[in-house]
Amino acid sequence: MKSWGWLALLLGALLGTAWARRSQDLHCGACRALVDELEWEIAQVDPKKTIQMGSFRINPDGSQSVVEVPYARSEAHLTELLEEVCDRMKEYGEQIDPSTHRKNYVRVVGRSGESSELDLQGIRIDSDISGTLKFACESIVEEYEDELIEFFSREADNVKDKLCSKRTDLCDHALHISHDEL
Repeated sequence: MKSWGWLALLLGALLGTAWARRSQDLHCGACRALVDELEWEIAQVDPKKTIQMGSFRINPDGSQSVVEVPYARSEAHLTELLEEVCDRMKEYGEQIDPSTHRKNYVRVVGRSGESSELDLQGIRIDSDISGTLKFACESIVEEYEDELIEFFSREADNVKDKLCSKRTDLCDHALHISHDEL
């Protein structure tokens, strides 16, 4: 009877490890997809477009503390993008990396709305995957909204790795980077 107890314990540990890995793959994939979508949206904005930021109150000397900042990376635009970006997770499918056996999430619908231009071989597409990915994306946006706005408000290189691996640990299996202040 003791051998059944050890077997149950071993099975529980293996299932727990598999669930944790699946959850990590999902959250890492959602973070990376989120960053891709935000970078693409920001790139679509005319770089000459600006928005006025600051106080619109008149100072005692008659001046105003208003500055114009690029609209694409403004807090107002980024906040607007964060409200709708997770809806695009329905345009992603799941693919198993043959070398690592980890799940990756890849865009299955082109930016023009057509899927015929993409190679969909080996990609699983269904509403469960997109729903789970959307939920993970929404959780990330809710938990890391300030970090997302901070990273995207200034042009940073390698945002995907810095945000998803260093700052949030969502992809800590992907990169083994030491933590430091960003």
